[in-house]
Amino acid sequence: MSQDLSQASPPAHSESGLHEKGLSKGTVGVLGLVVIGISCIAPAYTLTAGLGATVAEVGTSLPAILLAGFLPMLLVALGYRELNNAMPDSGTSFTWATRAFGPMIGWMGGWGLIAATVIVLSNLAAVAVDFFYILIAQITGQQWIADLTNNLWINIPTTLVFIAVAACISYRGMNTTKVFQYLLVGFQVGVLLLFAYMALTSNTPNDATPITWQMFDPTGIDSFTAFAAGISLSIFVFWGWDVTLTMNEETTNPKKVPGQGATWTVLVIIALYLAVSIGVIYWAGVGTTGLGAGNPENQESIFAVLSGPIMGPLAILMSLAILSSSAASLQSTMVSPARTLLAMGYYKALPSSFAKISARFMSPSVATFAAAAAAAAFYVITRLLSENALWDTITALGLMICFYYGLTALACVWYFRGELFANARNFFCKFLAPLLGGVVLLVMFFATAIESMDPEYGSGSNIGGVGMVFILGGGVLLIGVAIMLWMRIRRPAFFRGETIKTYKVLK
Repeated sequence: MSQDLSQASPPAHSESGLHEKGLSKGTVGVLGLVVIGISCIAPAYTLTAGLGATVAEVGTSLPAILLAGFLPMLLVALGYRELNNAMPDSGTSFTWATRAFGPMIGWMGGWGLIAATVIVLSNLAAVAVDFFYILIAQITGQQWIADLTNNLWINIPTTLVFIAVAACISYRGMNTTKVFQYLLVGFQVGVLLLFAYMALTSNTPNDATPITWQMFDPTGIDSFTAFAAGISLSIFVFWGWDVTLTMNEETTNPKKVPGQGATWTVLVIIALYLAVSIGVIYWAGVGTTGLGAGNPENQESIFAVLSGPIMGPLAILMSLAILSSSAASLQSTMVSPARTLLAMGYYKALPSSFAKISARFMSPSVATFAAAAAAAAFYVITRLLSENALWDTITALGLMICFYYGLTALACVWYFRGELFANARNFFCKFLAPLLGGVVLLVMFFATAIESMDPEYGSGSNIGGVGMVFILGGGVLLIGVAIMLWMRIRRPAFFRGETIKTYKVLK
């Protein structure tokens, strides 16, 4: 049974004009948020897909580019923390950008988050299915089982089952989510650290590469093109930490715990990434042949190539870790769009049905299953169209990430414009940090959009000489504009500023 809170009298009205929505209170602390944040980032899945491509761009400067990509994420996280302190609300980017810039920009900020997470949900499910069959093949010794993932009529139904199971776990509320995540996240982090340790202590490295301080210096990267490409990839590998803030209404202290959880999440992730990247460079080197990390043939899944030589019989743990990483992230990533949809329904930016809360589990009901259905439909359509369409859309994901992160960071600066220079803390946390982070990400958004118009960008697919990545990324944003304009006609209250106050200048 669900209850529609959008029709009830507004509970717990805050000074910010935002409201609690009936979510379960006090169920998540800092540790729980960090675990769910790490799960959403999915380090095992992200690293196996992203490390090889990043090495191909920047070589032994891999640690430096990870640090460079981490910086705007940290700066944006500081701005997010300040916004959450002032306005703890499950809508995060949607509600904060609405408060700062008005309903239409706020609506598109929410759309950017929803679009990015729905796109990545479909890919996470696909990767989970791939490694599900690979793991079964490894356990049974039957290689033909691994090839089942290439059969669409087996792959698609299995993927839909994974999405449905993840939605059901997410629907059952944060207590169920936490238990599930502690197990899977703990396992994948342990396997990654084991991989890094075995690589760094190996007596028979493939191409022993001494670790030097120059590897941590971003100025050592040869060209701006390589630097920009590396930053774009590193932004993707850090994406997902903001799920900790969409859960703010369910934390033990909504004004402090979410910001602490987000900060600790990005710090733990950068430490883990540096450990693994140093291990890969030391053991494999950056060569473009054989087991070299720069070999294009190794880029699709670098752990699938290196885990056997480095870990020996323990390599099966890496396959299990990537499967658990994808499965855990599939479930935890669903938390973010569900709570954003909940907020948009509650504040009448979308149909009120999205505001329904499960009376039993005190979690979003319609919003959770709507996010799952959108991810499922997206996966089926793109997979039936072509494999290239699916992967080009994943590449276009970077556009969505830079768009809504950058927009939200600048919303911090504008919202607090009346108190930016009141003291040193305000100057740094509410002005300088989010301004720099937001500008960097929006510059990356426009630079990537221009570059993706090249028909050779991504898979090389194009329509009329325009790259498919640009068409898909731009298409997703235009769909959002169309839905927003339709909602403005059908449900004008939100767009008139009647459900969320806007343009408040703090004294």
